[in-house]
Amino acid sequence: MRTVVRVGSALLILLVVAAGWYGGWPRTSAIDGSDAIAELTSVDIGGLEQWLLIRGDDRSNPVLLWLHGGPGAAQMPVHRAFNRDLEEDFVVVHWDQRGAGKSNHRGFSEETMSLDQFVADVHELTRYLTDRFAQKQIYLLGHSWGALLGMHVADRHPAHYRAFISVAQPVNARQADSLSHAWLKAQVEASGSSDKMRDFETHGDPPFEEHARYVAFAQMKDRFGGSTDVPMGRLMMPALRATEYSWLDYLRWLRGANRGSGPMWEETSRHDLFRQIPRVDVPVLFIAGEKDYNTPTALIEAYFDALDAPRGKDFIRMEGVAHTPFLGDPKVFREAVLRVKEWEGRG
Repeated sequence: MRTVVRVGSALLILLVVAAGWYGGWPRTSAIDGSDAIAELTSVDIGGLEQWLLIRGDDRSNPVLLWLHGGPGAAQMPVHRAFNRDLEEDFVVVHWDQRGAGKSNHRGFSEETMSLDQFVADVHELTRYLTDRFAQKQIYLLGHSWGALLGMHVADRHPAHYRAFISVAQPVNARQADSLSHAWLKAQVEASGSSDKMRDFETHGDPPFEEHARYVAFAQMKDRFGGSTDVPMGRLMMPALRATEYSWLDYLRWLRGANRGSGPMWEETSRHDLFRQIPRVDVPVLFIAGEKDYNTPTALIEAYFDALDAPRGKDFIRMEGVAHTPFLGDPKVFREAVLRVKEWEGRG
């Protein structure tokens, strides 16, 4: 959870100029075949216009609603570059959540960002999708913040979901920070750099009560390979080829991603799923990156062991990747997601 994106002014200018060069005004590339769907649309959700990208090779396939991380780190611009293959098996719905990407409107009120509001948004969107595609249940996938949101949705509204696919699950914020702090200290010591050690020491010890102090700590974790699997620079060109985004949308994305979890810090920085959600009545598949120290894999595994999931649970540790396995190894990630097909017909 608590994905951190900080983009300097020079990179922001480059992004805007490049977006103008590519001319990516909103449109959606077609998919061959009369049964396919490729649609960019807006829906009123929770009193706010929110944007969806709906794509699939066969519109009769089960719907997979993807809850992105952040809050604010929308996946819509890079989906096809990394995870296009999922469209062969599902109708994939990428949703720019309130305050993220195309749904980060001018004058957006950060006061509307609360866990309860996001859960209500997911529930409303789910009802829209089940009605539109005439499916009693859909699949739900959440990454990082989206996985925390997804667990709460599955807990409150289990009847709507065939299964929940948790990617990089936040479990307990305080325990996660302690584990990642110890890991980062070992990495800094192994580097032998006195400058890096001084930088590390400026962050202090957890818990990180102040959002700004956590952001600085998280950025250092990322520099040592414990978070994102693909650097921002490598994501830029695929993102800029996403014709669903205009140059204004890129600016909206940057503002939303840089806002992150700040408005929700008091609410989300103390989450504890061991206490809050000890049982869930939806099949749950956990996918965790071996190198993830943003949401430490050892903690996810402990929660998996403790979770009462009478309709089934599974755990997949992906080797060689960290906090964003769908970017680090898309092929293996797809194979992992398809494990939910074992739960077809339940519920």
